[in-house]
Amino acid sequence: MITAKTKTCPICRKPRSEEYYPFCSRGCRDRDLNQWFNDGYAVPGRPASPEESASEDWEKQD
Repeated sequence: MITAKTKTCPICRKPRSEEYYPFCSRGCRDRDLNQWFNDGYAVPGRPASPEESASEDWEKQD
């Protein structure tokens, strides 16, 4: 049942699907995931200093 209070897909604004909640389709779900994979979204926070970035890169090499 679609009502005025029905929430919409955050990608295309169509009504949400229970199967792909909170999206309307697999396509919109995959587009959102792709945005995360390609740094299209960012979580706010303080910028990392160059020293922190270098230390993280060094730890990944171990």
